[in-house]
Amino acid sequence: MPIYEFRCPNGHLFEVFQRMDDPPPAICEVCNEGPLEKVLHPVPIFFKGKGFYSTDYGKGSRRRETADGEKKTDKPAEKKETKKAEPAGS
Repeated sequence: MPIYEFRCPNGHLFEVFQRMDDPPPAICEVCNEGPLEKVLHPVPIFFKGKGFYSTDYGKGSRRRETADGEKKTDKPAEKKETKKAEPAGS
């Protein structure tokens, strides 16, 4: 069961241990004033390790297919050299 924090109009903060489907309290436990406001706290995020981008986006050498169906790589295309046949007898 989660713990929720509420704030009353007079600035009192208090925590309530209740189920998620239970209705929120209507009045403050300290001064009996209402309406109450639920206090939300940001969740911390920690980035640890060798690197965020290098582990989340995969390898750059993978092949991708373009819209027309041909395969494309991240590396520039290598040109194949063709040898011309030299005439015999020279």
